[in-house]
Amino acid sequence: MQLCERLAELIQACFTGIWIESHEHDDALAEIGQLCQQESWRLAIWDLEQGLRIAGTQAAIEGAPDPLAAVRSLSALAQAGGSALLVLVNFHNFLNSAETRQALARQLAAGKQNRTFILILSPMVQVPKELEKLIIVVEHPLPDRQQLAEIARGVAAEQFEFPTGQELQRLLDAATGLTRLEAENAFSLALIRHERLEVSTLWELKSQLLRTSGLLTLHRGGESFEDLGGLESLKAFCKRALRPGISRSNVRPRGVLLLSPPGCGKSQFAKALGNETGRPTLLLDVGSLMGSLVGQTEANVRQALKIVDAMAPAVLFLDECEKALSGVASSGQTDSGVTARLFGTFLSWLNDHSSDVFVVATCNDISKLPPEFGRAERFDGVYFVDLPTPEQREAIWRIYASAFGLDERQQFAAR
Repeated sequence: MQLCERLAELIQACFTGIWIESHEHDDALAEIGQLCQQESWRLAIWDLEQGLRIAGTQAAIEGAPDPLAAVRSLSALAQAGGSALLVLVNFHNFLNSAETRQALARQLAAGKQNRTFILILSPMVQVPKELEKLIIVVEHPLPDRQQLAEIARGVAAEQFEFPTGQELQRLLDAATGLTRLEAENAFSLALIRHERLEVSTLWELKSQLLRTSGLLTLHRGGESFEDLGGLESLKAFCKRALRPGISRSNVRPRGVLLLSPPGCGKSQFAKALGNETGRPTLLLDVGSLMGSLVGQTEANVRQALKIVDAMAPAVLFLDECEKALSGVASSGQTDSGVTARLFGTFLSWLNDHSSDVFVVATCNDISKLPPEFGRAERFDGVYFVDLPTPEQREAIWRIYASAFGLDERQQFAAR
């Protein structure tokens, strides 16, 4: 559902406080302005630099750079038989003031009678406790494939500059997860470099954006299955599960868990899988998600998983996961439960995510991995990679069955 459609429903239902989470303020304001024009609603916009402005006029209201004055001015904008909207841009910076919070609460309550609405436009959600029951949060969605294709056609004016067929689908896959401005910049850069829209430029830009966030790394190496000996059944299974053109309405591939001692090719396989299937490989380092402030780690986990979903279809590579998650059992005594909450969020995402993300997790010592990590339906398969002898394979299998609490019937079925 588009932002304007969501806002139309909420305003007609008289939700007087709406928090819009968006990194694309100009596009969000354009959609809001278009909605107000269609519905004949009055619109005012406030930001710290330009103050309060009435849509359709150029002059700013005198004294309105004061955020408190902007909130109090909304009652004067009310019109009989219609609605009035006040958009506060980046207003999260001013919510530390008790006076501002009280003025917002009073205005949101009064909006039920005079149909005045406050829309806070911000890249982050920081709703104060006093306003939690008065404000609903709405996310400004990233552009879908159709919108990305329209942006690409707007940039590539000549016919030979615009790809077709399978090449166009790969271009849209690469652009998925970018904002409208980022996509337009990437398409323009591709035209400058190659005189046509090329996928390589978009992946380069995406890699730089991920490096800026510091939560994920985009791997774009040249590895292939031909460079990796053995693992034939694993290669065949993953290529069959991820080959394009398959309807996944009922069954969607989730990932594999690879077990073996170090040096058996697990990491090399994960990096080569992306190239073989035409997907980006995202490397998730759990250590980079840890933050020094209260709640920062949990916010980093949610943001990282949100980025992963936005970049689908993709391969998510979690290397040596038992080392990253080995402290879950004692988390309550050692880090106030931060690691346990991180692990719980990741497990919930493994179960519930609907994005086309294939997870490849590797593990050297299964006995140190929390049992719930290998529960059914979180991974499509568990593979023992290149164990030298049958005796060693049987020993590792006994550790795996013991760690995950499998009885004899479940062990037989899993084999």
